[in-house]
Order: sequence, then structure tokens, then C-alpha cells
Amino acid sequence: EMRIQQEMVLGIGGVRALRAMGVDPAVCHMNEGHSALLGMERIRTLMTEHGAAFAEARLPVSSATTFTTHTAVAAGIDLFPPDLVARYLGEYASGMGLDRGALIGLGRTNPGDDTEPFSMAMLGLRLSGFRNGVSKLHRMVSQRLWESAWPTLPLDQIPIEAVTNGVHLPTWVAHEVGDLYDRYIGESWRDDPANSDWSRIAAVPDEELWRVHERQRERLVLRARQQHADAMMSRGRSATPRGSGGVLDTGTLTIGFARRFAGYKRATLLFRDPQRLAAILNHAERPVQFIFAGKAHPRDEPAKALIREVVALSERPEFRDRLILLEGYDMELARSLVQGCDVWLNTPLRPLEASGTSGMKACANGAIHMSVMDGWWWEAYQPGLGWAVGRSRLDDDPEAQDAFDANSIYDLLENDLTQSFYERDHEGVPGDWVRRMKASVSAFGPVFNTSRMVAEYATKAYEPAARSWHILKADGLAAARDQARWLDNVRSGWDSVRVRELSHARNEATGLGVTVTIDPGQLTPEDLR
Repeated sequence: EMRIQQEMVLGIGGVRALRAMGVDPAVCHMNEGHSALLGMERIRTLMTEHGAAFAEARLPVSSATTFTTHTAVAAGIDLFPPDLVARYLGEYASGMGLDRGALIGLGRTNPGDDTEPFSMAMLGLRLSGFRNGVSKLHRMVSQRLWESAWPTLPLDQIPIEAVTNGVHLPTWVAHEVGDLYDRYIGESWRDDPANSDWSRIAAVPDEELWRVHERQRERLVLRARQQHADAMMSRGRSATPRGSGGVLDTGTLTIGFARRFAGYKRATLLFRDPQRLAAILNHAERPVQFIFAGKAHPRDEPAKALIREVVALSERPEFRDRLILLEGYDMELARSLVQGCDVWLNTPLRPLEASGTSGMKACANGAIHMSVMDGWWWEAYQPGLGWAVGRSRLDDDPEAQDAFDANSIYDLLENDLTQSFYERDHEGVPGDWVRRMKASVSAFGPVFNTSRMVAEYATKAYEPAARSWHILKADGLAAARDQARWLDNVRSGWDSVRVRELSHARNEATGLGVTVTIDPGQLTPEDLR
């Protein structure tokens, strides 16, 4: 009940607040279904202003609305009992000429199924002309999730597109790294990264890039030590480290794992074989260290239990110097982590990571990504540009996938990562590692940024939406009224259309020629065209 009240305030109240300030946008963009009622309010406004029917006012609104979903599973969709929706929105909808059945049907994948609850996300999808997931893989996941709403279409034709997320590079790139980019790439990377020549990063001397990165890692380790010591003292524990080198080491291969703690992100996957992990972390010549950070939703008890489990494991003698969890995860700490880590680890259970952006931030600073083939990494990964954990296939048994992915992480740590990181030249520079850093920055910098993302939304969604809005809204909704009449006519006469004959023959120009003879029934050839 509280949630539906909030979504009325956001959707209906939001549009009214904008109008009260003199703002009347042509295009509106919904993030998930929480603001879906903005579509209803815009329709109601057009009906009032132009004396239009719901079907007529819906066309310009839908054509000028964009809907982005971040959800990968049905359980992440807010569902409401029909009686609750009717109680809060029934009178509002009846003012637009909609009865209870028509109102509830707008929020159902099958409008005629009286047992189906009401989904704000479905309402948002129905009242949008452009719909998208937040990565190419997530598009396919979303099409599968929502295919029941378009039962007559093949899966790959479900009208959901992909606009992969990006990050704002100047916010996340360290100042010293940014200065390096200014000198070698040019300052355009800050404002127009999608059109900057990132290949120029190859001209940076290996030693210069490596020394800049080493200073970033040193800053991170010193900060992490102090924060860890403060946290231990606040709990009445000794802050004195076990080993003479202290907690963490400024020259050790440092891997970051920082994000919202949720079960599907598998924060404890790394600990599946503690003995093998301890041997990797405490290797005499090629040690590894991990910095964890993150928050759980205040009411997500399983996620909070995961944090407690990581803390408990980090206090075991074999892990104490090489693995810590930092509390108070916020934007400032996140910035330190993505700027100072050598490797960024991501271990979601496929295909539950819609996009993910923390790895993009780390890669922009020269870190190398190691991730399950999910979210943005599924489209970004190429051999030599990071490491792929596990395999692309899905296991029916999550336990089997956990086992395979954990072993994959251990194998990569024992061989590829540590070998590349600790193999140094006479200047102390790991040549292979720096080449990977440069290749990663060059490949991902121009693509996984907000400049490219916003431009993609503008060209794919906003510009066509604005054009449609102005065309359909012009002359008192004249074009919208014509289209509404046509749609009503075609829908009522569609069952009378028959395919009488079908023939096909090879065609030299196009490969295959198809001829269909149609009986248009109640419709005209112009209607069908």
C-alpha cells in the first residue's frame, strides 16, 4: 500500500509538479516501473486539453515515452493485487473512460487473465514506444522475461532494445591518470570520450604508466590499512597486524570486490576452497591480496549475513594480512578502490547481472577486469583484454555453476594473473601486464562511458520520440485521431483477413521471391499496406 502511494506521487505527482513549474516535456524516460503512472497522467492531460478519447491521447504519449528496465528476474518486479489498484486508481481511471477491467489489463501481460496481478513495469512497457535493457545480454534476458506480453512474436522480435550503461569518466578517473590521458590522448577524453583517439595510450612509456598506477595502489593500501585499523579499534579489537609487513602490502597484486551485497553477486564464491585460496594469497614469490567493500539493503538479512561471513573469514590467521572488508562503502571509498586496484573481480550468477558499472570505472583507471561472462562483460570481453571467469553456458544447477566458476578463479590466479603481474623487466616493470592495461583502456574507454550512452539514447529513443510527439500532437491531435481510427478499424476487421494462396520461387536478385494472395475481408488493400 505504501509503495502504490509512492508511485502515484512519483508518476502522477511528478508530471503535475513539472507542469506547475512551467515544464512540459515532449519526451519522458522511465527507469523501471516506479514512474509508470506518468504515462497515465500525460494521457489524462491530453484528453482534458483536446477533448480526446483515451485511445487517441495514448498514441502521442506512448510514442514519446522511453522505458528502461534493469531487472533480470521476475521476482524483481513489483506486483499489486487488483483490488488495491482499483481502490487507489479506479476513480482516476474512470475519469479517462476506463473501467476496472481496462485499467487492470494495462498492467497485465495477458489483459484477460483475471488471476494475474497488476505490474507497474508492464504498465510502463505498454505506455512506451521505446523499451530497452542495459546491456546486449540483458536485452535478450528481458525479451525472455517479457515474451508473454507479445505472444505472437518470435523471441528475437520482442520490441526491447539494448543501450549498454556507461560511466562518467572524469568522475572516476584518478587525477594523476587523467593528467596522463590529457598529455597522450588529448583533453577531449573528458568531454567527448566516444570520439577521442584512445589508441594513443600505446605511446605512453610502460614505466611511466606503471609508476602512476603503483602510486594509486599505494594510496589505496595506506587508506585501507588506516580504515581497517580504525574499524578494529572501534570494536575494541587490537589494530596491531599479525605480520611484520602489516595488513596488506603496497607492492602485492591487489584485487578489488566492491558492490552492493546481494546473494546473486556471490561475494563468498572466492572462499569455496579456503585451503587453496590461502595458498594463493600467501605464495612466497607471487602473493595476492583482496579488498572487499560493500553495503547490504537494511532489510536484506541474507546479504548482511554474507558480509558477516566475509568478515569472519578475513579474521582467520591464513587470511588476516591478505584479505580485508572495508566498512562505510560510499562514493569516496568506491573511487579509491577503482583507482587503486590491479584487478576488478565480478562474480554474479549468470544471467542476473543486468549491466554492472564498477568494472568500467576500474578499467578506465588501468585496472584489468576479471568477471563472469554476464552484463556488460559479455559484450566487452576479448582475449587479452581481461579474464573471463567460468563459461558462457548456464548450468541448471547453481551449485555446479558455483563449483566451476570458483575453480576457474583459482586457476586464473595461480597461473595467468600472478605470472603476468610478477614477471618484471630490469626496470621492475611487468611488460605483459602493462600491455594488457593499455589494451583494456584503449578498447573500453571510448565505449563504456556516459557520453556514448546518452548519445545512444538521444539517437535511438529521444529524437524519434520527440518527432512523433510533435506530429501526433499537432492540429488538436489530428494525426493521432486518424491513427486511432485506423487501428480500431484494423483490429475489428483483422479476423476476416485470409491468406488464399502462397507461392515462392528462386529469384536471382533477392534469392527468394514470395507471392501471397490475400482476401482482405472487411479491410481494404490500403488498410493492409
